[in-house]
Amino acid sequence: MKRASLLRTLFVDRTYFSLLPALALFGFQLCAHRANAQPPSKPPLWISTWGTSQQIPEPQNALPPDDLRDATVRQIVHLSVGGPQLRVHFSNAFGTDALHITSAHIARPLSPASPAPASPAIDPATDKPLTFAGNSAVTIPPGAEILSDPIDFPAAPLSNSAVTFHLDTPPAQQTAHPGSRATTWYVHGDAVAAPNFTDPKHVDHWYQLSAVDVLIAPTAATIAPGTIVALGDSITDGHGATTNGNDRWTDDLAARLQATPATRNIAVSNQGIGGNHLLIDGLGPNALSRFDRDVLAPAGVRWLIVFEGVNDLGGLAIHGEVPPAQHAALVEQILAAYQQIVLRAHAHGLRVIGATVTSYVGSEYYHPGPLSEADRQAVNQWIRTPGHFDAVADFDKVVADPQHPDQLLPAYDSGDHLHPSPAGYKAIADSIPVSLFTQ
Repeated sequence: MKRASLLRTLFVDRTYFSLLPALALFGFQLCAHRANAQPPSKPPLWISTWGTSQQIPEPQNALPPDDLRDATVRQIVHLSVGGPQLRVHFSNAFGTDALHITSAHIARPLSPASPAPASPAIDPATDKPLTFAGNSAVTIPPGAEILSDPIDFPAAPLSNSAVTFHLDTPPAQQTAHPGSRATTWYVHGDAVAAPNFTDPKHVDHWYQLSAVDVLIAPTAATIAPGTIVALGDSITDGHGATTNGNDRWTDDLAARLQATPATRNIAVSNQGIGGNHLLIDGLGPNALSRFDRDVLAPAGVRWLIVFEGVNDLGGLAIHGEVPPAQHAALVEQILAAYQQIVLRAHAHGLRVIGATVTSYVGSEYYHPGPLSEADRQAVNQWIRTPGHFDAVADFDKVVADPQHPDQLLPAYDSGDHLHPSPAGYKAIADSIPVSLFTQ
């Protein structure tokens, strides 16, 4: 080897070995830094903490147009999950003309969350105006929904909020949720910031209000934030529950989730409509036609509970018995509708839980016979069969009378042999494994 090459080799080798202690120290420090580094925090997420399905109110449930002319409407909603910021959704889904809201506010009612307020009184110290792109007024096009700007409004889980808005002219066609089981107050004039109303009128329906979102920051101690949508009929809507009592099965499920530390970031959005069907329009659009608005649109939705079918089953022979072939065809159509719901939900990454149809023999409305009961059993057998839904909530088994499985257990019967009582709703909620929402 030439002298110059040998010197270069010796120099490089000596330099390398002289640097080994420093390199080792650097490597140790790098590994220690990586070991101590915290994973990047996930950004906060908007989820729907309260929601309700929209429909055209029946004539007896619509307010007279003059009652909504230069009128302030105050409505109370029961949140499932709390958070530091909120935003409110206003709907003109069924409006035939633009809806002009001149101003809107949110505040805490003075009365406790349960039982809900017996008056429209609010705590004025908590009252805050809502804005829309920075403006106090907003015009909602026909068929549309608009959400407010985010607002700092610390809200506790399972608490009530009062949403108040003023209309200068009544809607050309009202968008509402008649089965609110909560009281709405209204007066003439702009009283959105009023601590209380003087001589208000009241009604147990919601109008032009569709959802409230909350901002949730994920933590290592909780499941990733998300919303459960309950798609259903009057049993989900809460027929038989206590007005202003917040004791629908969805309310009870929200309370159970709050009682478990890991699931406190999971909200429940009740998308039930009284009289709803899978296949035809009833009191509100059929389940398939409202799927995008009521299931896919809510913020942060991750799970879907499908509890529909009793009105399709009961309605077939409501005016008299029909041939067995029509019963068989109806069952096939119901199962096809379930399959469509699952396919559409899976396309958006939702986990779908199928709830069995509860018993209704003895119903004062449907008067089901043996063929209708056989249809229900066939539908429930399909729901229980693995591979159709991602999971099953066997509500039928929970509320049925063991001695008469085609009837509701008397302790869980509201009295009409179709809708559960508050005790029945709690039993339904208690039967849902919380583990379904931790997978």
